[in-house]
Amino acid sequence: MSIRILLDTPPEFYTNQDIIRGHVLLTVGRHEHIGAIIVKLEGESRTALGVPPDNPNVSLAGRERGPGGDTLHENHKIPYKVGQVFPDENAPPVAAPYVLNPGQHRFPFQFKIPFNNACGNTEAMARIGGVVSTGGMFGVGFRVMDGTKQLMYSHVTKTLPPSFTGFPGEAEIRYYLKITVQRPGLFKENWRYQMGLKFLPIEPPRPAKSNQEAYARRPFTFHPRSPSPAPYQKKRSSFFGKMSAPSTPVNGTPSLQPPADGLLNGPPSPTATATAPSIEMSARLPHPAILTCNKPVPLRLIAKKLVPTHAEVYIIAMEIDLIGKTTVRCQNLVNTEISRWVIMARHGLSVLVSRPEDPAGTEFVVPDTLWNNFPLPNTVMPSFITCNLSRDYQLEVKLGLSWGKPTARTTPSTSLLGGRSKPKDPSDLAQELHLPLHFSTIQVYSGLAPPPPRRSHAPASPRPNEPPRPPSRFFYRTVLTTSTTKPAPRPTPQQQQQQQQQQPPDALYPPQLRPDQASPPYDDAPPTYEEAMAEEMTGPMIPNTARPAYSGVSNEHEPSTLPEKS
Repeated sequence: MSIRILLDTPPEFYTNQDIIRGHVLLTVGRHEHIGAIIVKLEGESRTALGVPPDNPNVSLAGRERGPGGDTLHENHKIPYKVGQVFPDENAPPVAAPYVLNPGQHRFPFQFKIPFNNACGNTEAMARIGGVVSTGGMFGVGFRVMDGTKQLMYSHVTKTLPPSFTGFPGEAEIRYYLKITVQRPGLFKENWRYQMGLKFLPIEPPRPAKSNQEAYARRPFTFHPRSPSPAPYQKKRSSFFGKMSAPSTPVNGTPSLQPPADGLLNGPPSPTATATAPSIEMSARLPHPAILTCNKPVPLRLIAKKLVPTHAEVYIIAMEIDLIGKTTVRCQNLVNTEISRWVIMARHGLSVLVSRPEDPAGTEFVVPDTLWNNFPLPNTVMPSFITCNLSRDYQLEVKLGLSWGKPTARTTPSTSLLGGRSKPKDPSDLAQELHLPLHFSTIQVYSGLAPPPPRRSHAPASPRPNEPPRPPSRFFYRTVLTTSTTKPAPRPTPQQQQQQQQQQPPDALYPPQLRPDQASPPYDDAPPTYEEAMAEEMTGPMIPNTARPAYSGVSNEHEPSTLPEKS
């Protein structure tokens, strides 16, 4: 016996409203009694957190806490769809199981991936559960998921989250196709097989483009340099070296007097130093701040000169880090995991951002060629929120600046005679400064843009004394337009009887409402975005060639890493 799943033209990953088509390939070597063959599309968002021994806020339902604490589990089914491929769901029930002849058997199936998670639908979850009987002598059946367990947790109705691993033993989101071949009998076990799927959700509608920008800026000022001392001139020593030159003769005899300060040379006079530069660095992103998977960061970097100075300022290093914050919730426990991706890191730069001749207030836009060739890694998943897991992002731009032209950092050179070169004056060395620019709230989209919304005619005007309906955000239904001409006067009862006798009543319209007197129909309530998209889509929403690379899971076919419930 062997069970396989053959998918028809599977993409690298699936997304919302994709239709999963395939066949169940069942090979048996002898006659087998089969009750039913069930195919399930199932997604799980699982979390497991250890309870600290001294945490009194967590209830273990009467169990004794172990010496090292206990582990709580929370499992949400997103989504959960069941289909029967054998026998046909419309086939009449039989008292005895079916007999499959030896050989290879193929059973087609298909599922359509929904938009939102199903665990938040209490009515749908309450209908799932129990044992489905397949007949037979002992009334043996197969058990499906008990949906009432989902009612114990708190839920949010959101778009399906992406496939996610990375925290072994703590959290994961996986999607499966599961096959169950029910074999009636007391000493026969059911045959099962499962196949992992990779999933990446479609992104929500993006806001309209505007000139607004989110920014993170920081002014900085270099430290003033110390004045350079005057060069020391050493004189040849002599017997009279410590005596000063002869002063004016007194009574014709020259006198030797030491200097007033007791030194041969006076203190060095400080040289004039340049004004320390002060510059404001500003990193800007389109508002709202949205990044796209496998795309570069749409960053603008601007340097503004704040004070008039004849100094030069250079960018010598730049690094862009994406910080992911994953919130793991398991009943009453919450844990936050921090991940970091280095989008780009460049050192040894020499980008002039402040020139001596520029007046104060001059802005310089740093060319984006420094970072526009570095897309987000394919391990970055889009932002999502589900019942027990969520992921949001932050962005940090680190800059290194230099007052003065940066020089190559090399070891001290030696002269031709074997001696070391003279050290450089410390006042002439470039002064460096490093500062971060931080964006606290960043959204990452998957890059799977939905098709443009289809807008039809404007909705009909409401009836008198009826409050206007709010316009739909994305879609409008097609409605009938009414004429603006003045309606005819209402006929008298005698005229109505004469018209009814002359013309037979139309089966579609009652006698009291003729087609020419029909009032404009009410406009239906605007559908939600998910409903409208589901009505429009009859095939794959995103072509396979337009799907970016995504590596949210290392291996979607590997078993779960979370510990089993005790």
